[in-house]
Amino acid sequence: MSVYELAQVNVALAVDDLESETLGEFMAALDGVNALAETSPGFVWRLKSEAGNATDIAISSNPRFIINLSVWQDADSLFDFVYRSSHSKVMAKRRIWFEKPTLAYQAMWWVPSGHHPTPQEALAKLALIDRFGPTPDAFTFKSRFPAPDQRGGEPMDMRPGPYCVGWA
Repeated sequence: MSVYELAQVNVALAVDDLESETLGEFMAALDGVNALAETSPGFVWRLKSEAGNATDIAISSNPRFIINLSVWQDADSLFDFVYRSSHSKVMAKRRIWFEKPTLAYQAMWWVPSGHHPTPQEALAKLALIDRFGPTPDAFTFKSRFPAPDQRGGEPMDMRPGPYCVGWA
């Protein structure tokens, strides 16, 4: 078993206020989707407020900018949840609720087991993909990288490198 777990982030900019009628169906589905994630095989942790979701955690001055941040045992577990569970029905409507992204909106990276990444760490991973494309430090489903301890040699230093200064 790996000493690493897979962190993932996805961000979105809602087309309207989260309390609007336009976002009503999305907001109504959140508790069910979050419960499904937490009971899915391979789920480890997710960012959430006392209310039980992350939509009320301000990570930007724009209240319509939201984050989903979680940790999974591996990419296959995350993939199964995202694309092979009823979560996919909610994802199919994302273009109704969210603006089309112009920058990286999803990233994955390996973290030491037990580490819960911060939103700032997650935003830095998105910035890495924007600047360098997928690398072992931040990647996507289409360009996955194995955990550091599965690449051979010594585990990589998981702290952000000098190229991340000022991005968090």
